[in-house]
Amino acid sequence: MSKPEDTPETTDRAFEKVQPPIGWDNKTLREMLEETEQRTAETGRYAGLDELSMKEENPFKYEQLFSQLRGALVSARETAMHVSASPIVREIGELCFQVYTPEGDCVGLSTGIIVHVHTGSLAIKYMIEEDYEHDRGIQPGDIFCNNDNDLGNVHTTDVHTLVPIFHDDELIAWVDGVTHQVDIGGMTRGHDQLASTTRYEDGLYATCEKIGEEDEIYQDWRDRAQRSVRTPMYWDLDEKCRLAGCHMVREAVMDMVDDVGTDTFKQFMREAVEEGRQTLNSRVEERLFPGTYRDASFMPVPFEDEAWKPSAKQNMINHLPVEVRIGEDGGIEFDMEGASPPGPHPYNCAEGAMEGGLWVSLTQCLLHDGKVNDGSYIAVDTNYPEGSIVNPQDPSLSYHTSWGSLMPTYNAFWKNISRGFFARGFREEIVTGYSETGDPVQGGGKYEPMDDYFPVSPFEHSCQGLGASAVRDGLDHGYAMWNPESDMGDVEEWELIEWGLPYLSRQVKPDTAGHGKYRGGSGWEGIRVVQDSSDVSLYKHVVPGVGFTTSGMSGGYPNATNYSLRAHDTDLAERFEQQKPYPTGDSPPGSFDEDIEGDIERSTKGLYFPEEFENYDLLHYQMGGGPGYGDPLDRPIEKLKEDIEEGFYTPEVVERVYGVVGTLDEDNREFTVDEAATEQAREQLRAERRAETVDFEEFYDAERARIREGDVSEPAEWMYSGVFDISEEWADSFRAFWNLDDEFTFEQE
Repeated sequence: MSKPEDTPETTDRAFEKVQPPIGWDNKTLREMLEETEQRTAETGRYAGLDELSMKEENPFKYEQLFSQLRGALVSARETAMHVSASPIVREIGELCFQVYTPEGDCVGLSTGIIVHVHTGSLAIKYMIEEDYEHDRGIQPGDIFCNNDNDLGNVHTTDVHTLVPIFHDDELIAWVDGVTHQVDIGGMTRGHDQLASTTRYEDGLYATCEKIGEEDEIYQDWRDRAQRSVRTPMYWDLDEKCRLAGCHMVREAVMDMVDDVGTDTFKQFMREAVEEGRQTLNSRVEERLFPGTYRDASFMPVPFEDEAWKPSAKQNMINHLPVEVRIGEDGGIEFDMEGASPPGPHPYNCAEGAMEGGLWVSLTQCLLHDGKVNDGSYIAVDTNYPEGSIVNPQDPSLSYHTSWGSLMPTYNAFWKNISRGFFARGFREEIVTGYSETGDPVQGGGKYEPMDDYFPVSPFEHSCQGLGASAVRDGLDHGYAMWNPESDMGDVEEWELIEWGLPYLSRQVKPDTAGHGKYRGGSGWEGIRVVQDSSDVSLYKHVVPGVGFTTSGMSGGYPNATNYSLRAHDTDLAERFEQQKPYPTGDSPPGSFDEDIEGDIERSTKGLYFPEEFENYDLLHYQMGGGPGYGDPLDRPIEKLKEDIEEGFYTPEVVERVYGVVGTLDEDNREFTVDEAATEQAREQLRAERRAETVDFEEFYDAERARIREGDVSEPAEWMYSGVFDISEEWADSFRAFWNLDDEFTFEQE
């Protein structure tokens, strides 16, 4: 593909080669990195800063610089997203930009997919440690690319463009732009694959590769990248989008340096990072009660019947424990000792991705009103055990869908932090968790009227239910942990690229919200139909419906599990022609079947690997709700009346869980409460609770007997056996808690 002269990466800037060392004060980048890390480790303060002298002595200039930098980053993002043709970027805003010190520490970032603040940092540090300065060369106008998860990324379809910023022959900073790709190649269509088990099936990898110089991308890189993906046009415009934004930020930074001088700008960057560290410490000290908090999430992997490769054909559960220790001085420690080993699935997650998840969580629960950057990362002591699923240290594994470990983990983290909030009295800050943002549908096919391939990769999953707090209900279908600016996008936008899969419906999905005194946010559902297409393969990828990854809090229920539903060889064409009803949802479950005839397939697993679809086949999908807080019997009846009338719960579920009985007028959406029956139903629920309740000692003895006798499911046995193999510390604590012999282990055939 030829490059027009007016492409966004073209600039009028003239470039002159510089000779190493290119760091500050005639140092190499490696010397700068080693010195900064040593001073930070020795003093506990970023780069050993004793005080924030610029912030204290000239606060207006300091705040002005931060505002200018932040403004440049946000402006670049808002402008660059319109270069892209992908609705993932243009409509949903799946991109972000960040500025780093020469050593690779983030100073400031834009809005967007802010999970990447530290992933770009790791890529820069890798290039420094590998001495790109002398070997590959780092010059004004150079362009680098990385999407290698083991070196600094979240998953393969997140692609980084990194540009060095020079001033007077000195590397003053870096800028990084990230977008989420429609397709990255790989063994199957889609941007979050299920089938891959190794790196060699993940698709295109760029391992901190120099892809251009003098502000222009190498032609061989353009050819290789576009030939490696199924959607070359979207790849090309996304790359131009990232590069255009990076160059906008670079020009803004150089203008700032020209305005205030090199020394002032250097001091500002160092102080901004240290302020980020101090801000987190002060927030922790102020809002979290000192102590040790423990929780765990679990990621089910029901691949026995679905997986393609023999090594992956098993049902597994991944163990994702989180211990958070809060110090009296505002210190915070994050420990995942006991995490499962990596496995034959795409859910393996590199340490850098886990750190990004920690960072994006911290910015939402503790730092939402402060300056956020790598200072907050520096302020947390972390343990992602080497050799575990959250830090495999093995580049040969598949990291394609690492969100499958990352998102469940931070559900446990949020619950730990929420307990710390509660102990300090910050009840309004509590969040019980969130629904993981599994993809509704992925794949692709050939659209016959245009004789062209169309991808299926909607980002509607960015609108899930957020969990309840201790004072209010959760946010309905409007949350994603990795991008707080959630947007499901317009139907018309997705249909512009997903030509052969038009929508039949999108609507609220009743009974998905976790129950409680305060309910979780609700999820939603959609139905799409294959039309005028051939060679269509589609798959559904959500957190599998065989279990949930987190519970509610203080008596609240978890959100509803997902399920999968599709119909093949249908009579939909005849229904359209005869203007008969067709499915617009599956609420209550089973209603979908009433308005369609064909081969209807339901599964509680919530996922299926790529399947062939023909014209007029239907695909149903749902987004999850959030967990609840508090005893459901404490929820006011008036609130439940509203829940039913607005379609968040059905009367049957409200009666079964909350004990509220009444009649719903479907036409007017009015629910009339039967007060006498409600009082009787609630007393019956309380009586059942009293009858079924057992004390802790009885429960403990029964569970201990099950463990000693090996009465656990095969997936749980696989999980515990793997954890015992890689963490003797966690195995010993497990044995001690259950009072088991020192030799006890979980046997696997």
